[in-house]
Amino acid sequence: MSSTELFFQVNDGNNQILNGLTQINKPFRPTPWLYNHHLQLLWLGMKKQFGSKLTYDRRDLLTMEDGGTTALHWLGTHLPENTPTLIVLSTITGSPHSMRGFVRDMYRITGWRIVFCERRGHGNLPVTSPKINTLGDVEDFKAQITHIQAKVPNSALYAIGSSAGTGLLVRYLGEEGCKTAIKAAFAYCPGFNIDVAFSRANPFYSKAMTRKLKRHFIEANSQHFSHLPSYPAIQQSRTLDEFHRNIYECAGYASKDEYYQYCNPMNGFENISIPLFILNAADDPVCVVENVRDYQQAIANMPNLILALTKNGSHCAHFADWDAKPWAHQLAAQYFLNLHKQLNLRQ
Repeated sequence: MSSTELFFQVNDGNNQILNGLTQINKPFRPTPWLYNHHLQLLWLGMKKQFGSKLTYDRRDLLTMEDGGTTALHWLGTHLPENTPTLIVLSTITGSPHSMRGFVRDMYRITGWRIVFCERRGHGNLPVTSPKINTLGDVEDFKAQITHIQAKVPNSALYAIGSSAGTGLLVRYLGEEGCKTAIKAAFAYCPGFNIDVAFSRANPFYSKAMTRKLKRHFIEANSQHFSHLPSYPAIQQSRTLDEFHRNIYECAGYASKDEYYQYCNPMNGFENISIPLFILNAADDPVCVVENVRDYQQAIANMPNLILALTKNGSHCAHFADWDAKPWAHQLAAQYFLNLHKQLNLRQ
């Protein structure tokens, strides 16, 4: 059995949210045969590899101002236009295929329209301009939101980010403040401050993820980046920290400091104006608990934020009970459904 620590400002809004979350009021019980964080991650990887396929209703290819390409993958296009829309932001190497289990669960449980936002170079998207950022680009995300609003102008927008996708989501929310088009958001296993987060990741996973990042984003697109002075350092990087300290030119920044200034989600974090629920696990080997501890008090001082920290759950896994149900997916869906009802009642 795993207890859950909660950090939040005691006020009517947060109390109302938590009272409606029966999922968070029950202890998280990790699947007995997935009893540690390594096994939870292994099972997550197997589900991504061997899980049933998902056919999206539509894909919209978008051309960014500099010629770069992003995409939106839609599920539930047949739903009435006033049905809420949930925007999904993926993990650091996430694709419509690897995130299909998450997308399918959110669609099934909420009954809402789902839009998966695919970033430059992710999945099978070609890199059509010499710019790529594994942490995502806020201006690209704004363009994606504008496109979504044009397609479903009468739909309330909500958003959920997973792992690296939380960083992009939080950066957007911090930049936009009260101007955001998003009604409420959910951050699943964020890493918080990238100045220290990457260096704290478990060495085994850090090295494995770095190899994948180099292979998929950098080496596969060497025609765009091999001339850059920082390219040899990226090729030689062995950890997530080394990789991200040298990707700044590929992402369109003049220096590492400039890259970290604009891509760190904690810069502007205090400007978030909408309800944001954050879920982390204390045994996460990638986004480690020390990252959470650094900000748990700051979160508790903010009126619209709630942080839940489970003892177990690993990184974006949280498989529960004997049948390995995705506990976090249930929690996120319940959060959005209840909050949408509450927001409608206030109008």
